[in-house]
Amino acid sequence: MDIINYSDEHRIFRESLRKFLEKEVVPHIEEWEEAGIVPRSVWKKMGEQGFLCTNVPEEYGGLGADFLYSVIIAEETTKSGFSGLMATLHSDVVVPYITSFASEELKHKYLPGCISGDIITAVAMTEPNAGSDLAAMKTTATEDGDYVVLNGQKTFISNGINCDLVVVAAKDPSVSNPHVAVDLFLVDAAAPGFEKGRQIKKIGWHSQDTAEMYFTDCRIPKGNRLGEKGTGFLKLMEKLQQERLVCAIGAVAAAELIVEMTIQYCKERTAFGKPISKFQNTQFEIVEMSTETKLGRTFIDKLIMDHMEGKNVVVEVSMAKYWTTDMAFQVADRCLQLYGGYGYCDEYPISRAWRDIRITRIFAGTNEIMKMIAARFMGL
Repeated sequence: MDIINYSDEHRIFRESLRKFLEKEVVPHIEEWEEAGIVPRSVWKKMGEQGFLCTNVPEEYGGLGADFLYSVIIAEETTKSGFSGLMATLHSDVVVPYITSFASEELKHKYLPGCISGDIITAVAMTEPNAGSDLAAMKTTATEDGDYVVLNGQKTFISNGINCDLVVVAAKDPSVSNPHVAVDLFLVDAAAPGFEKGRQIKKIGWHSQDTAEMYFTDCRIPKGNRLGEKGTGFLKLMEKLQQERLVCAIGAVAAAELIVEMTIQYCKERTAFGKPISKFQNTQFEIVEMSTETKLGRTFIDKLIMDHMEGKNVVVEVSMAKYWTTDMAFQVADRCLQLYGGYGYCDEYPISRAWRDIRITRIFAGTNEIMKMIAARFMGL
């Protein structure tokens, strides 16, 4: 019996998305990788087809769909073999902050554009000297009448060039307790004092527009604070469970794709007069990696259901995030070895899969931080 029981509507949605990706994304992967960015027109097409922000309530223009639609999008975009289109970051990480914590005025102002693809979002937490340690962030938020003035710098911001709206974490310099000082704010890309920095060149994810951001006396309305003052850190902790779960879902999907590609390659590639799939070493490698991906799939599917039931699975999600991303990278590395010299050539998808999967062990909280979180909750 499957852990997740998808409905006919879910299956139709998956097939529709798969066809969309095959037509609108896959043929352009190399072009966008070379350009270093995904065109905004793709986001617009995603929105037109109902593939963005599927869980936003109908009153704001969304589908009001369950989390399984987000799971399907995470899996299918990953299995397209392309990491540049960060639709899951937009739909399942950033926009939920707006849906859950923004005022009704801000929801009606921004959510319809997020759903249609006219507004692309990003979240700005990481700083040059404050990555996983959010309490150490330096970006300040100083109240000035009806406004809040932001000053500081953020880095490694996904969707940093294309974004129109950013959820920014900043702290009140007058509050000594770092966990109470942090707040989250919605910052429009057109806000005075907000500047997008350079696009960062990376080992992988070449078409994902990762950038720096600068806030210099950036004035935004006080009403752009998400929720009550001093609750930003708690809001981050609440939403990071889903962010890390989505990351783990993508890691398992990537591992499944990589193993599938490698099996096909090994059946076609010959050495010493026979397909390399007939060699015992190849068979052992593939069986071991297939086993690991199936273990990851079972673990993730159980966590998806727990998450949908509203359970607190912070420890389990932290474990899953580190284990699945480590597993996916190891799978990619072992599969590349089976390709031999061809695996190191850009013309083979395994090379991009290998370099792209590496970052998953770092973002959404490094895997070392995941182990620290789990250990803390376990009372160690």
